[in-house]
Parts: sequence; structure tokens; C-alpha cells
Amino acid sequence: MKGVNIFLADGFEDVEALVTNDVLRRGGVDTRLVALTDDPFVESSHGITLGADAFLPELDGDHAGTTAADVMIFPGGMPGSKNLAACTPLIGLMRAHYAAGGTVAAICAAPGLVLSQLDDWNGKAFTCFEGFQDALIAKGAVYTPEPAVRAGRIVTGRSAGHAVSFALEILRGIRGDEAAAKVRHAMYLD
Repeated sequence: MKGVNIFLADGFEDVEALVTNDVLRRGGVDTRLVALTDDPFVESSHGITLGADAFLPELDGDHAGTTAADVMIFPGGMPGSKNLAACTPLIGLMRAHYAAGGTVAAICAAPGLVLSQLDDWNGKAFTCFEGFQDALIAKGAVYTPEPAVRAGRIVTGRSAGHAVSFALEILRGIRGDEAAAKVRHAMYLD
């Protein structure tokens, strides 16, 4: 699956999804908001309804030519993270995407609930919302309370308050340090 896709399940964390989308688009990255079903509207954990650009059942499962610039992004929030983690087709797609050379990124509860379903964790650093680290630690991953952490083709973010850092780390991996620095500067984060 090509491109940069942010997956939305009912109960997603507004800030983590929308800030990530905003920062990436500011950096010139074409992103899609993807609903898990064919319903175009997804409700956030704070009751905001958002329209999706695409639908999981319609995504192309072809992973030929997938690179690290192709990113699957999973916002946190409750019960959004649980809903993402329970979506068998999504988890299958994530595993195939990562195995083909794609990048995966998750923030808040999603690293512990969604990314923990990958097997490639031994010795890798990660961050997440406190209390969701146990599944990854059990797989040999190393928890750090940083705002955002990159471990190869895995990017993790700590919480809604660190959504900009998380998004900038994803942007850095796609477009490089200069693009991330430009967006950071344009947002007056220097």
C-alpha cells in the first residue's frame, strides 16, 4: 500500500489525528484520512465527526515497491486505539506493509495496542502514553518517555501534547531534516 495514510476508528484522539495530518500537509505530504469501514464519517473521542478521504475495504493491498516513505499512521485515543487494534484486516495490512519495507507510526495508546502486534521489537526504543508500554516491553522493546521516538521504520509518540513532535518526526522520515525544520520554523516552534 503506497502513500501516507492516517487510520481513524471511532473514538480516535482529535489532536493526534488532525495535528499529524496538518503538519504533514504543511510539509508537502499528500495524506489520506482512512475510515475502517465504508462509512465516510468517524467520531472522535471528544464527539467531533470527521469525514474520511478513503476507506479500508477499498485500499489496494499491493505492497510491491513499498518504501519507508509509505507510512501507516495510527492516532491514539479511547476507544479509538482499541478499535484499531481489534480490526483484523487493518492489522493484517499493517503487518504486510511493514514486512514490505513501509513505515508504521503510532501515538498515545496506539503503540501499545496496535504496533505491539508486530513482532520486530527486540531492542527497539519506543514511547507511548504511560500505562500502555507493557505489551511492547514484553516483546523486548525499550520504553523511553520522550515526546517522539524513531526506531528504524517505526515512529512512536507519547501523547496528544506531543502530537507536533510526533508529526515532525514522521515528516523528517519522509522529506528529510530540512523540510521538518521549515515546518517547525513556520509554526514558530523554534
